[in-house]
Amino acid sequence: MESSDWTEEFGAAITVCDASGVVLAMNRAAGEVFAKDGGRVYIGKNILDCHPEPARSMLAGMLKEPRANTYTVEKRGVKKLVHQAPWYRDGRCAGFVELSIVLPKELAHRVRSEKP
Repeated sequence: MESSDWTEEFGAAITVCDASGVVLAMNRAAGEVFAKDGGRVYIGKNILDCHPEPARSMLAGMLKEPRANTYTVEKRGVKKLVHQAPWYRDGRCAGFVELSIVLPKELAHRVRSEKP
């Protein structure tokens, strides 16, 4: 599976795996995240083999029982929002997509009310 044109230059890391956990695609930003390991070297490899515990067990559980997982993480002073969610083909879970978005130091939060 090749990245679509719009995903290649999208401003966040996108990684897609199939229902068994094999990485199908990584956009440019995802490749840059893993540049020290060879960039897109993980395409064709199982995502479970790329994660230590407890992340490995959590991802295995997501593949077994599809659900979303969202969290923030900070590493080397860079804070990111990570959203992992199942993707579907013909109504069946086909794997999951991970979006990793670098967050600005100051992040606005807005609460919107419904119109009367």
